[in-house]
Amino acid sequence: MVVKTKKLYIYECALRRFADILMEAKSQSIMLESYAMNGGDGPYSYAQNSLYQRGLMEAAKGMINEEIAMKLDIQELSLAASEPIRIADLGCSCGPNTILAVQHIIDALMRKFQSHSTPEFQVFFNDHVSNDFNSLFASLSVLGKQYYAASAPGSFHGRLFPKATVHFVYSSYALNWLSKVPERVVDKTDPAWNQGRIHYTGAPKEVLEAYSDQYAKDIDSFLQARVKELAPGGLMALLIPAVPDVITDPQITIGSEFKLVGSCLMDMAKLGMVSEAKVDTFNLPIYFTYPKELRQIIEENGCFSIERMEVLNIPKQHIVMPDLRQRMLYIRAILEPLIKNHFGNEIIDQLFEIYSRKLSESSIFLNPECQKTTAIFLLLKPI
Repeated sequence: MVVKTKKLYIYECALRRFADILMEAKSQSIMLESYAMNGGDGPYSYAQNSLYQRGLMEAAKGMINEEIAMKLDIQELSLAASEPIRIADLGCSCGPNTILAVQHIIDALMRKFQSHSTPEFQVFFNDHVSNDFNSLFASLSVLGKQYYAASAPGSFHGRLFPKATVHFVYSSYALNWLSKVPERVVDKTDPAWNQGRIHYTGAPKEVLEAYSDQYAKDIDSFLQARVKELAPGGLMALLIPAVPDVITDPQITIGSEFKLVGSCLMDMAKLGMVSEAKVDTFNLPIYFTYPKELRQIIEENGCFSIERMEVLNIPKQHIVMPDLRQRMLYIRAILEPLIKNHFGNEIIDQLFEIYSRKLSESSIFLNPECQKTTAIFLLLKPI
């Protein structure tokens, strides 16, 4: 009887431990889910509302062609017989942009190998586990693609691939996402507590510093992971949303749209539609770096040489969204999963109705002269 009781006790302890593990895994998966864009192909989807991100990609297309032609050393790659060229798009999301970007890279690589035996190509599409990979691969299935495709779900702030197996890494409009919200901004005892706001835009300097510190840690982790995964001779091309080193225009709009969403949530809190305490604990894990800051992080990391670093010249037709509804849909496609995860689905439509009204009353957001968004093109090579 004593033995049976002891076995029962051990069994109960094991069950409790298993339950704890499940709860921990569930909380981690919720955090990851909140980072994915709106899936599908509907009116609120990222696929239908990511023309700005495509503008970045198109602006950098020529640079990627040049760098593959000049910097990719076929001899240094030392491909084994029948070994494919492996390409990874990190933070690919689920719209057509990743398919177009990968095709640009494949075309440039085929030109590079035109006087050699052309290898096969394998492409890994990476994003968080909750990304709509089904829609992405459904789109791929109807194309006459020139490569073998696979998903690589997980956070790009950590390892994704075996050592020295990837030859070309690409990422566009993804490295402005942090691995997590800085802990300091949700700590009521910290000077960086971001009460009544959802982003660092317009917040005290302590909040900006907390975001900047988290960004530096995340980029360092990203680089540490990639230097292990890149094969000898491999390259990494990154398109990173940024702000100018010097901002002289007080009508700057970078990040201000997040501030506007935050003000809408506070309006809803005052009307009793959401809890103000709930707003105080909601912060966007998004940070826009500066060229000087990014260069310093890379140099201090020491894993990569900067082969090229340039602020992109983005044609205005790619960055301006003068149509109010188009601009609202662009923000909704990005932020809706985060907001749903924290506040629930019930407030979404009304929140973006309030947002649209405030947007229409602003003289800044729909003015092309106030669009100061920029992006950095980076080509990195392992040291």
